[in-house]
Amino acid sequence: MGLHLLDIYRSPNIGVFLKVNDEFLLVPKGLAQTKSEKLSRLLGVTAVPTSIGESRLLGPLISMNRNGILVSRLAEENEIAELKMATGMNVSKLDSKFTAVGNLVAANDRGAVVSPALDSRAVSQVKDVMGTETTRINVGEYYQVGSFVVATNGGAAVYPGLEEEEVGRIGGILGVGAYPTSVNRGVPYVASGIVANEKNAVVGSQTTGPELVFITRALAL
Repeated sequence: MGLHLLDIYRSPNIGVFLKVNDEFLLVPKGLAQTKSEKLSRLLGVTAVPTSIGESRLLGPLISMNRNGILVSRLAEENEIAELKMATGMNVSKLDSKFTAVGNLVAANDRGAVVSPALDSRAVSQVKDVMGTETTRINVGEYYQVGSFVVATNGGAAVYPGLEEEEVGRIGGILGVGAYPTSVNRGVPYVASGIVANEKNAVVGSQTTGPELVFITRALAL
């Protein structure tokens, strides 16, 4: 299919609004149906309108793979119930003082990298919900690992400032090849502009040709 460039709410930071695995695409409630249908078609998934704490910023507030969905403690009980009903998946509220789950956890179906800021109880919960081995790791000097890693079962796009050894370690934990790249004309927070699963990826509209090449390589698309 090839990568597709898209905006959401006139923003190239599409990863801030969307979350995807190989079966479902979580989209903000009220997103134009034509946009939702296009995204679900490109990614080969079913679109599920949802909110977390009545917010449409789903990317930072959710982490998911095919085994489970971790949501921010800001999520309301009716939102969790709706997600469970729509997906049939295990949906769990992360027991942590931190609210931006998506910025602290990056996972595929083989492994998860989590922020050192999470305590052992939260790390154990990530392991249970995601059904994977879970490893605390910094990305460079940063602890927001979910912002700097986009992981699928095909590959991982990671922060462009990493040493080769760090890139290899992240790929080893996730059980895939990893490759550094930026998105949207040099933005290092790759999760802000890439929405990807094993089938395809959609990226922010400001992404350059060279970045598209790097992202394609990173995610083995």
